[in-house]
Amino acid sequence: MNEPMQTVNEDELQAYADGQLDEPRRAEVAAWLASHPADAGRVEDCRRQNAALHALFDPVLDEPVPPRLHRPQPASWHNMPLLRHAAVVAWLTIGGTLGWFLHGAQDVRSGTTMAFVRQAAVAHVVYTPEVRHPVEVGAEQETHLAAWLSKRLGVSVRVPHLNEAGYELVGGRLLPGSSGPAAQFMYQDGRGQRLTLYVRTDGGGSRETAFRYTRENNIGVFYWIDGPLGYALSGDLEKPELLKVAQAVYHQLNP
Repeated sequence: MNEPMQTVNEDELQAYADGQLDEPRRAEVAAWLASHPADAGRVEDCRRQNAALHALFDPVLDEPVPPRLHRPQPASWHNMPLLRHAAVVAWLTIGGTLGWFLHGAQDVRSGTTMAFVRQAAVAHVVYTPEVRHPVEVGAEQETHLAAWLSKRLGVSVRVPHLNEAGYELVGGRLLPGSSGPAAQFMYQDGRGQRLTLYVRTDGGGSRETAFRYTRENNIGVFYWIDGPLGYALSGDLEKPELLKVAQAVYHQLNP
């Protein structure tokens, strides 16, 4: 008689997606996934997210560390090898993202918004592949979504409707930003193509209201300032097509 297959927990699914399991357990998890399509779909979502994040951030690893982030080491630092080792591990884990956030915070103070744009692109890459949980609050609770995000951002936040542009609202979520809470709205067309609108308060006090465009690897981003809020529309679309949707967003917010 065959023994019942051992249950696979969430940590093991994540480790399997990251290629961190030893070979015997990896084979067992693979057998589990073959008969559990829902878990297999989640693992595939994780792998797509990992690939997208590597495509977005790996080029940053080749960039020099900005001079402003260099700090002299105190003399006692050399006498603490374990602490130094722990710090290196922590930096390797979060250094790339944190470095860009710090880079962006400096940019905001100098009048630019590249931190905001990069955060919008990262949030797009992380959440658009999700199948089961792409948003925190679905479109069926739009009124609650708008009220909740308005309260958290401290300013009235409206939800654009992009049906005329071919995109329906999926829902939204609350996210952390470099200058406070931020919001993300997600939209999807009939082919499953997803766009995200990232909204934050304009903590930098920028007066720049014109549309600006940049591209983070394969993710195009149109961004602009409108009153107290900054907006960034992200998607894997050609620039003219993404511009049409950005214009539709703007006209929805400014009828």
